[in-house]
Amino acid sequence: MPDKVVTIARTALCSVLIAAIGCIAHAEDGAESVWPTRQWQTSTPEAQGIDSTALAGLIDYGATRSFDSLLIARHGRIVLDAYYAPYTADIPHVANSATKAVIGTLTAIAAKEGVLDSPNHPMLEFFADRALANLDDRKKSITVQNLLDMTSGMEWEEGFEGGREQTLHEFGRAANWIQFVLDRPMAHVPGDVFNYNSGNPHLLSAIITRLTGMTAWDYAKAKLFAPLGIGASRWWHDSQGLTTGGGGLILYPRDMAKIGYLYLRKGRWEDQQLIPLDWADRQNHAAVNMNASFDADLRYSNLFWAFPDKHVYMAVGDRCQLIMVFSKLDIVAVVTARNYCSFSKMVNDISGAVKSDAALPPNSTGATLLANKLRDISIEKPTEVGAMPAIALSISGKTYQFPDNALNVKSLSLSLTDVHPHYDLEIYTRDPALPSLKLAGPIGLDGLYRKGEPTPLVLVLALKGAWSNSQTFAIDVRLLGGEIDRKWILSFDGGRLNLRGKAEDGREVSVEGEIAGSN
Repeated sequence: MPDKVVTIARTALCSVLIAAIGCIAHAEDGAESVWPTRQWQTSTPEAQGIDSTALAGLIDYGATRSFDSLLIARHGRIVLDAYYAPYTADIPHVANSATKAVIGTLTAIAAKEGVLDSPNHPMLEFFADRALANLDDRKKSITVQNLLDMTSGMEWEEGFEGGREQTLHEFGRAANWIQFVLDRPMAHVPGDVFNYNSGNPHLLSAIITRLTGMTAWDYAKAKLFAPLGIGASRWWHDSQGLTTGGGGLILYPRDMAKIGYLYLRKGRWEDQQLIPLDWADRQNHAAVNMNASFDADLRYSNLFWAFPDKHVYMAVGDRCQLIMVFSKLDIVAVVTARNYCSFSKMVNDISGAVKSDAALPPNSTGATLLANKLRDISIEKPTEVGAMPAIALSISGKTYQFPDNALNVKSLSLSLTDVHPHYDLEIYTRDPALPSLKLAGPIGLDGLYRKGEPTPLVLVLALKGAWSNSQTFAIDVRLLGGEIDRKWILSFDGGRLNLRGKAEDGREVSVEGEIAGSN
């Protein structure tokens, strides 16, 4: 979309113009809010009381944690909009479990519209037509609010502290996800103990569909995305057609920021109160102790993580997908990434960059440093490549086929000696009802990624390759906007090809393939 593609030069020019004409309207009590429904306005950091030098330090931290993007907006205006190459602003990003907060927001909208009578409504009343296993008084007492607070009491292992994800894997393999969750045995009295459970928001997705007759995605497009001006989105669904409640929402970083801005404005958007005022404020006083060993200060409320003492709450997705709301500082921050990051560091560093509620004097040194950092991360740095060996000609255009394997590669063909090097890749799908997935695109042989056309997930696959010796070719595979970042090592031996790489669970896998029709 045109308003998503913002070059560094254009952003800098807009910032200078905004500062020059003095149109800085702070969204404090009694001041008019800036609404980014059509597009975000931009500003210099100093015009919004933020130190450019501190933001440059945040960009450096992002480079160490595999950030794809980092966005910060204060008083309704973007002061930092950074994209780390090869990811760019015109590619959407998977929000992972930050999706949960959007499901919570849709539940709030249903309550505001009177479709949901109360968050204290017993959950099982929405599934009265189902026969359930392990039904007892504890399960009967689960409420919608328990689902929102991750205190349903169901037995569930999802590796919240980095341990086993046993139940999550079983959930993913189940024929009917809703039935799987409803059948779980109880481990605690609802409301007593926090336990991270992606089944909870999936039940909320089903409840939204029961109440509205629409999938959660369709309900979001009508009641949330349309008012906020979010036009492009994708959201995965389960085999029953229900929108996935625990993850799978795909948005642009600037649109993720709009969701945070809705909460920063206490559930109001332009002339509409989209979610109840008390609902939007509940996260500021989150009281459910997450009992997180990695940060004892973390609390939880309505599918948001929170640092109540710092007046910050966040939608959090795996590998540092963040929508952060700084309610006292009037800041929204968005991170998309492919690695884990420190929430406390992000909160402290962003808060520390704020020096004043009023505009600061211009800082030419800091502005230059920040501009240089933005330019540097937006330009991809080539990695080392070896000389192309003679074998490249003989293997080019050949299709290698592989038996079922944990890398999910069914066939691979490389055309490395063409004017425009490219690949053809066929992927096994785990659903027997679905055919294999065929992908094709360019591959960089100069140490730089080459981007293909958007995949069926609307994300972009980018590949680059390098010869390490006369028989071995390494391919870097990255799904831009997703967390897939793989390295495959290909060893050629006559008509055979050994393919090595990491499976989804992190295991090293080796599989033998051969040229199609060689038998």
